[in-house]
Amino acid sequence: MDITHYMADVGRQAREASRAIARSETGRRNRALEATAEALNRSRAALADANRQDLEDGRANGLDEAMLDRLALTDARIDAMIAGLHQVAELPDPVGGITDLAYRPSGIQVGRMRMPLGVIGIIYESRPNVTVDAASLCLKSGNATILRGGSEAMRSNQAIAACLRDGLAEAGLPNTAVQVIETRDRAAVGELITMPEFVDVIVPRGGKGLIERISQNATVPVIKHLDGVCHVYIDSHADPEKALDVAVNSKTQRYGTCNTMETLLVDSEIADDMLPLLADRFAAHEVELRGCERTRAILTGISAAEAGDWDEEYLAPVLAVRVVDGLDEAMAHIERHSSRHTESIITENLTRARRFLKEVDSSSVMVNASTRFADGSEYGLGAEIGISTDKLHARGPVGLEGLTSQKYVVFGDGHVRG
Repeated sequence: MDITHYMADVGRQAREASRAIARSETGRRNRALEATAEALNRSRAALADANRQDLEDGRANGLDEAMLDRLALTDARIDAMIAGLHQVAELPDPVGGITDLAYRPSGIQVGRMRMPLGVIGIIYESRPNVTVDAASLCLKSGNATILRGGSEAMRSNQAIAACLRDGLAEAGLPNTAVQVIETRDRAAVGELITMPEFVDVIVPRGGKGLIERISQNATVPVIKHLDGVCHVYIDSHADPEKALDVAVNSKTQRYGTCNTMETLLVDSEIADDMLPLLADRFAAHEVELRGCERTRAILTGISAAEAGDWDEEYLAPVLAVRVVDGLDEAMAHIERHSSRHTESIITENLTRARRFLKEVDSSSVMVNASTRFADGSEYGLGAEIGISTDKLHARGPVGLEGLTSQKYVVFGDGHVRG
């Protein structure tokens, strides 16, 4: 396969399809989503077989357990994909909506209208459910999309792509509106991120190395987050039961996700009481604790945290623990080591909670809630195309609005400028 020509053809088809999708009616796009959900339900056996082969190859190629977990396409995850499609179909269509319409002194009316970005290229690893999440959000927001999944999930992604094509055909929309790259050749990524004539924005989802490489080499704008070094801070005014439940859930509900807690901060005033309770709960989940010197003085059997542990996204049952002297020291630690993804404070003190919300500079900041809630579906977005830790255009879980831009619209009645 000539990768340059192949990708140019994919890009041209996507650009052409983007115009048809942008002018399509909301009902037709919704029908494509519902029909895709029906196709996924019909194709469970084919999806399971494709995923089984991917998992077998992954084990043979030495993928670790965290990666295999991300790759697995269980019945529950197929159910979640189907539910996500229905949820996105039910969401309001942002395209064409006009806001902030107001008269100016000249008599004209000025407002802003939401429009699709155009063609969105998405590069991701492992999780085949991203194929459906990303395609559904792009389609509902009037965009065409080019999806390049990881080579380890090639069969699963192509099986899902077949369902997406069925859904588009059922709705009378061009099947090139959603294209899943059909080659494992990594050169396809290099082409995709350097085609500004065909692609309007790139969204990478994966490890820090992948995202850094794409950000450095792309000539197309990138919406990105590098990693998920998420923190939970247990304040001296925390309710102990809430603290235990939130901290344990933030770490153990699922290990291989970017919104999983990787560092736990505990106020020194309550550390003697809280740390043994936390250690017992984490031991039940076989989580390895790596502590600062003050933590290890209380929990004598745990490993010492090295300097690099405070910046590590483990994606595994490993947790760094530090004792801090109050809110200011906790926020200073977060400022130095956070990846600006998600942080949570556990406290019953409203003043401290408000300070944490205001002063912590991350895309999601929480009070008395698990970091695992930092997710598009949990935020009511239907699904997410990724979680942006950038500050321009979109930040946090990127849903429908994040996949649109705005243009000014002006209404007059023969007005001329004097």
